[in-house]
Order: sequence, then C-alpha cells, then structure tokens
Amino acid sequence: MSETGMPETGSDTGFLPSTRRQLLARSGALGIGIAFSGALSELFTPAAAAAQNLGHHGYGPLAPDPDGLLDLPKGFRYRVLSREGDPLRSGEGPVPSNHDGMAAFAGGQGRVHLVRNHENRANGRIPVPVVKGLAYDPEGKGGCTSLTLDSRGQVRSERVAIAGTAVNCAGGPTPWNTWLTCEETEDKAGTNGYTKDHGFIFEVDGADPRRTGAVPLTAMGRFQHEAVAVDPKRGVVYETEDAFERPFGLFYRFLPDKPLGGTGSLRAGGRLQAMRVPGVPDLSSVQETGARFDGIEWVDVPDPLAAETPIRFQDFGTGGITHAQKLEGCYWGGRSVYFVSSFARSAEGSAGDHYGQIWRYDPDRRRLTLVIVFGPDTDVRLPGESPDNICLAPNGGLMVCEDGGGVQHVYGVTRHGEVYALARNRQNVGTPEKPEWGEFAGVAFSPDGRTMYVNCYSPGTTFAVTGPWRR
Repeated sequence: MSETGMPETGSDTGFLPSTRRQLLARSGALGIGIAFSGALSELFTPAAAAAQNLGHHGYGPLAPDPDGLLDLPKGFRYRVLSREGDPLRSGEGPVPSNHDGMAAFAGGQGRVHLVRNHENRANGRIPVPVVKGLAYDPEGKGGCTSLTLDSRGQVRSERVAIAGTAVNCAGGPTPWNTWLTCEETEDKAGTNGYTKDHGFIFEVDGADPRRTGAVPLTAMGRFQHEAVAVDPKRGVVYETEDAFERPFGLFYRFLPDKPLGGTGSLRAGGRLQAMRVPGVPDLSSVQETGARFDGIEWVDVPDPLAAETPIRFQDFGTGGITHAQKLEGCYWGGRSVYFVSSFARSAEGSAGDHYGQIWRYDPDRRRLTLVIVFGPDTDVRLPGESPDNICLAPNGGLMVCEDGGGVQHVYGVTRHGEVYALARNRQNVGTPEKPEWGEFAGVAFSPDGRTMYVNCYSPGTTFAVTGPWRR
C-alpha cells in the first residue's frame, strides 16, 4: 500500500510501466480469444531464462483427432496412459474416476513417477480401492493413484498411493519429491457416511506410498483445501482455499516446526496463518493489473482444526481477514508464490467481477501484486472464463487448464503475451442434444521437459503429450 492507503501501480522487478496494458490474442483454429491485462514476464522464473527466445508464438491450429479424444496442433501426439474403469496394473481394482491434480517426479534410470488425485465425493462413480495401510477412512472414496513410467514413457506400474480420503482436488509437490494431496471438503465424521473428519492435507510418496501411509497433516488446517506451494528456501507452505459460498476462501501459510526436513517432517506440526491485506477485505475488488500492496500481514488462525467453526468464519480480530472467491492453482516461481482466483461474480457475493486473476506474493518484500486479470471488459473471452491449474512450460511460457462451461482447453500463454490453444477435449460426457465436456486438470511436465502430462477430469483420462515443445 502507498502512504495514502491506495494500491500502487508501476515499476517493479519484471513489471511493465504503470499504464494498463491490454492484450488480446486470438486462436486461428477456434475463432475465439482471451482478453487480459498484465505483465507476462512477471510469471516466469529465472529458470526459464534459457528459453527467453522461445515461446513467442503458439504451435498452430488444432487438428481434429480421428479417435475423438484430444485435439492437438500438427506435430504433436498423445498417448493414453490410463482411463477410469480400466484395471489397475496392481490388481487392486479399477482405475478410479474424477482425475484431478497431478505431479511428475524423477525416478532412477529415466523413470517418471506420476501421482494423480481422484476428486471423488461420497457419490463418486468409481472409488479409490481401499488398501490396507494406505486408507485413512474406509468410507472415503477419494485418494491418489501412482503411475511409474519407464524411460520410453511406457506405463510399468499403476497402484493405489492413498485411499479413504475425500474430494482430493489439487495439491503440490515438495522439494523432497513427495506430493501433498488436498481434500476440498469440510465434512466431519457422521456426514455422508464418513467415519472420520475430512478437510486435511496428506503427504504421498509416489515411488513408495507405504513410506507416507495415510496420515492427515492436521496442523496445516482443516478446510476446503485446493492447492499448495512450498518455498524451497524457507520451507513455508502456502495453501489456497476454494470455498463455494460467502465468506469465500482465504490464502494461508504454514510455518512448519521442522522446515525442509524431508518426508514426514510436516507431521512435526507448526503454525497456520491467514493473509490480511490491510484495507482489502476481498481481492476481487482489485481490478488494476500491477496493483501492489506492501506490508502484508499474517494472522494466526484461532482454531486450525475448525472443531466448531470453519476457519473462514472465525474471528481474526481488528481488521478482519482477506477473502477471495475461487482460490485455486498455486505454484512457486523464482522468489515468489503465485496463486489463482478462477473467477469472481458480484451476483454471488464477491466485491467485483473478473474471469480470473493471478496474484504474486513476494515474502522478502511482504508484497502482494496483481499480475494478470482475465476479462470481463471485452466481449471476446475465454469460453469457460475459468483458469484453474497452471504450470510453467519448457518453452518459457505457461500452461493453463480451463475449468468452465463449453468445450474445454489447455491454453498456452507465451512470454510475450500471446494466448493459444494447445489441446481441446473432444470427449462428450453429456448428450448429443446437450453436450458437456470435462475440465482439464493436473497439467505437469516430465523432468526432462519433453512430455506434458494432463488429466481430463471426466471421463477420467491421463494423457502424455509429446511434440516440438522447443520450436
């Protein structure tokens, strides 16, 4: 905040001048576009510097897939790694439904371990099989499965990594190569048939799931978790909350008692805090790209277990706390954490309207900056209007999963602001008269940057996409 209490806009590391920059890019294949304002260079880490001359353009029109699964640009190919209902290679049962967040980890001899969430609620179509030693609540239908790929990208194993959880939406990787899977629910024991409280984070080792088991990280809070990102220097874990009604979710940080201690260290406990932006009770009220707020405060959560009252309803004292609608994707880049608000609608109680925001928090400066705003000040918009999971691409750009209405895409955003369609889901889960397409989720790249992995939520499908990424 400036001394006058108004948000500042202007020069910052990697930022454009204070004049609002409007960018409108069109996909020739789709005849649509996406409008946003912001400085794309703000999103990209120093690790992408080697690709600074790449990622200027998209890869061309999407070619219709004769098999009706996934449309890609010419030169790209996909392989279906796994589909819901098929047998797990472990023999533990069928592949569960509702594929969501995912991460890729390097294994020995060129292997890759994929850890994949299944966002099954109490009525989930195909539950994660309950496996002894890997199940938290036998009545929970969510969890994770783990795929191991060999150096040629072939699936060598597929098994349950954790079971008995609920609504496993997103999460995030740790610096020690485990996956933090997040429950997006606040259901307590006795609700929906559950025998234990839900709304926790669990640590999952994709290479050896029995090392981590099914232990809730209770100190990290019980709420409608979405995604997490770990500061690799300090070990602080940032968490987003996707609450569905007012008061909307919060942005949290967890200060572990044993930071960067490796597998199991987060069980040692710590302190959970929520972000307060002085003078800003709702992030959707901020519409100017480049708006900057200094002196960000972190307030201890009164009751992290939400024994009686959900955290976002709790009393945070004088000044209250800052909320935002649809807080979803979260990742660490450079020296900052980035997080996504997929949309905000004043008709649903938000202070303002937008089709997506990407925020950056710099812990060294205690500074929060609005990096990008999607719409709604144009009649040419992203069809679903809801950016969700995001990840950095090897060409120096960004990949964004769409989660909204209509046909769903994975969009690329180049370092120079061009938006292009990289993939389109062709699988209709509705009817010919009223078609519906499942969202994309869990976009991630292999450690060598040669393969993009992405999930189609419904019907649950995991794809491996290869092609001229560095063209």
